[in-house]
Amino acid sequence: MTFINYASREINCKIVYYGPGLCGKTTNLQYIYDSTAPQAKGKLISLATETDRTLFFDFMPLELGTVRGFKTRFHLYTVPGQVYYDASRKLILKGVDGVVFVADSQEERMDANIESLYNLEENLESQGYDLAKIPYVLQFNKRDLPNVSPMEELQAELVRRDEPIFEAVATNGTGVFDTLKAVAKQVLTELRKG
Repeated sequence: MTFINYASREINCKIVYYGPGLCGKTTNLQYIYDSTAPQAKGKLISLATETDRTLFFDFMPLELGTVRGFKTRFHLYTVPGQVYYDASRKLILKGVDGVVFVADSQEERMDANIESLYNLEENLESQGYDLAKIPYVLQFNKRDLPNVSPMEELQAELVRRDEPIFEAVATNGTGVFDTLKAVAKQVLTELRKG
């Protein structure tokens, strides 16, 4: 649900990073924020709890070019990873334009990835969205760790359509901007259609 501000000639798009707890959603946003020029970003808001690095959301406007003379501003959010924050996840998905699912590549986290992906599909449906039809990118994070699942196994369990897939190490930025550019490109393509 893109918001157009005619007075400031801005198109505001919402991208949500979704995934299980501690998979690297906040680390992705933190890397993007730290690597973006000060004039191209707003304030990063992060709420931490004892059990999770993100309780509610990270917010960061990021300007990426123009569409029909309007500046495009992306608002990037993460959802809390723990299941008991489901109401917050639903609220954050409201009005979403694109989704990045961040999967934890560690073998022992496969069940958490699958559970979180099903939860994403359910929560999108409750908001009137279909994962098969919205801009969507899949990121396999933590590829630098010794106990990661093979790519084929991750793909067999987590691929939902022909979505772009990126291997990443969010702590050093590997794959982080590729993931963001892929989802942003899909969102802009949808905007230009409309």
